[in-house]
Amino acid sequence: MVPPPNYHNAASFIACPQILGEEYHLSVANASCPGETSASLINTSAQSNGCENNPSHSSASYRTLFPLHEKYSGPQLAYALSYLHNHHNVRLVSLMIGANDFFVCEETTSAGCASSSEQAATSATVTKNVKTILSAIRNKAHYTGQIVVLNYYSLDYASAAVNAQSQLVSQAEDAGARPFDVEFADGYGEFQAGALHSGGNTCIAGLLTMLSTGGCGVHPSYSGQGLLAQAVAKTIKLS
Repeated sequence: MVPPPNYHNAASFIACPQILGEEYHLSVANASCPGETSASLINTSAQSNGCENNPSHSSASYRTLFPLHEKYSGPQLAYALSYLHNHHNVRLVSLMIGANDFFVCEETTSAGCASSSEQAATSATVTKNVKTILSAIRNKAHYTGQIVVLNYYSLDYASAAVNAQSQLVSQAEDAGARPFDVEFADGYGEFQAGALHSGGNTCIAGLLTMLSTGGCGVHPSYSGQGLLAQAVAKTIKLS
């Protein structure tokens, strides 16, 4: 059995950036926060899905209760810009954002984000925010190195509806990223291949974190993180 995560020790969460860092002998600055939306990544006062706040306002935020991989105050984007200003040898920036925007949409809209209008509005927001994020990285931090945008996996490849939702998030993310000389890593395809022997069920395939109450969550397991790292590794060009 895999021991449950120790939320008070961020180092116990081994994720795609750490796996890539070990493979390529890179120092890693992982500024991610569980529940971050494309808006809260830019502005901590914006709606998140648990990182800075949550739609139900029923509990304290993750950042209030637990440490992140990197210690910083303010929004994740400000940290990234500051880091790039102070470290001129950065060789890779990766971005995977947007899923929590759609989770917030599911939790807060009248149709649970099932209507085309709700989905279109959320997609437009993700696209706009990704443009803001990558424009700042290119034009404010003047970063000219590699940027990889990691596309989302499906939670169940046996479900056409679930696949369509995953692809919608990636399409919104990609639309905002294209103007900024980025590469796209196929997280969707890597997970699909990894779940093939389990009938497309990513939970049964062991690619998602298991919940103490049974079943799986939405985040990648260690095996799933390895597949995401593999998707990025196939995309980047590092000597």
